[in-house]
Amino acid sequence: MKQQIWVFICLLGFSILTGCGVGKQVSEAKVFGDCKYNLSSIDSVYIAGIDIREFKNITKFSDFDMVRYPKLGLALLRKEIPLELRANIDITNPTRNKAAINQLEYKVQLSNSEIFSGFLNQKIEVYPGTGSTRVPVKLQTNIYQLLNNSSTRDEVVNLIVALTGKSDTKPSKFVVKIKPTLDLAGKQLNYPGYITFEKEITADIITGSR
Repeated sequence: MKQQIWVFICLLGFSILTGCGVGKQVSEAKVFGDCKYNLSSIDSVYIAGIDIREFKNITKFSDFDMVRYPKLGLALLRKEIPLELRANIDITNPTRNKAAINQLEYKVQLSNSEIFSGFLNQKIEVYPGTGSTRVPVKLQTNIYQLLNNSSTRDEVVNLIVALTGKSDTKPSKFVVKIKPTLDLAGKQLNYPGYITFEKEITADIITGSR
């Protein structure tokens, strides 16, 4: 009988500790809503496997030379033109509490067109009073449909030119939406709504430009 009581007490204590742990994770995730976000830099940009800096002389869609860039020509034929880049997001925590999550959903819009989306599966912790925490996010998408659509083509070409790091380019603007999520015992708990911020894509944030 004593042994059964001891087992019950142990199980009850474990349940209480687990519940407290879950509450703490939820509380830390909520702090992300009070954090400040900035897309500080972009690097490692490739189109169809070609370093985007090779396209510095491009000003319009007809400037793309398929003879000079056979990889791009092949990608067009396949209707699969991958745009890859790394976006470095700085997160600052102005509160007195730690912000922490183990998964991040993201969406990136170019004006009204969604260009990137996905999940970042890694633990992110942002402590108060310690400056910004940098979170590198690798983004990849197929821009074929956007280039093939007359209503979005010019905007995408302008983005490509901006990503080359040319200083005299009209800035493009990313609208970034993120949603912190928690994986609790195999169940996903989502932050209510999206945290949204904007950033102009200019030569100043393109690293490695030449």
